[in-house]
Amino acid sequence: MKVTFKCILACMAAASLVSPAAFAQRPQTWVMTSGGTYLGVGGVDITPDRAKALNLKDERGVEISSVDPEGPASKAGLKEGDIVVEYNGQPVEGWTQFRRLVQETPVGHQVKLNVWRGGAMVTLTATVGERKNQPMIIGPDSGWNFNMPAMPNMPEMPNIEIPRYGSVQNPMLGIVGEPLGQEAQLAEFFGVQEGVLVRSVKKGSSADKAGIKAGDVITKVEDTNVTTSAEITRALRNLRGKKSVTVTVVRNHKEMPVTITMETSAGSSVRA
Repeated sequence: MKVTFKCILACMAAASLVSPAAFAQRPQTWVMTSGGTYLGVGGVDITPDRAKALNLKDERGVEISSVDPEGPASKAGLKEGDIVVEYNGQPVEGWTQFRRLVQETPVGHQVKLNVWRGGAMVTLTATVGERKNQPMIIGPDSGWNFNMPAMPNMPEMPNIEIPRYGSVQNPMLGIVGEPLGQEAQLAEFFGVQEGVLVRSVKKGSSADKAGIKAGDVITKVEDTNVTTSAEITRALRNLRGKKSVTVTVVRNHKEMPVTITMETSAGSSVRA
């Protein structure tokens, strides 16, 4: 089934017309579902500093930041802090590629994971599972604010499929973002060539306090161009010593700097 951005905006517009009294009678939440193959892990790219600290020969792989206790990866013995360097004999270059490899593996197939753990290589065998369609609640009750900013004279949204790679949480900023580089029509609609589209902003997060809104497109962290959530995380980690960071966003086709106050953060937690 094809789900278009036009349909999403139509649903959001319809929701905005519901009376306050109606909202008072039911939870103010958005409910989404997601499916597909998965291992049940979150991970981040390996930075030069991390590669050095972990005594890795090459600056590649994926560092596991979280493991679903009921997921296939956990059952295979994968742990937080493990570095996945090979997936079924194929070198893992980074998170985006790793996630794609998982998505392209048929449900029920076994895969071998070469993992760097505690200075030694470990081989694990995992059976790729199927992510059941489960509700994802976004709204005041969940702490995730999904208010689309007002855009006067908004042009018609291009009728395109939602990309398969989907949205990714970035806990360091407190956003859910999606790369635009692979969707030229959508990037043009937002007035950029590439960047990270902010889908939602967590209430009380660094991004929320700085004024970043759903519908903004993040294009730079300081002087570093960013095209994915992982790149945002990497850029922020490289600036960890700074108390505030300038993030460039595009809103209504206008570029504007936003000052982010850095807080205690964890790595980007993405699910695969």
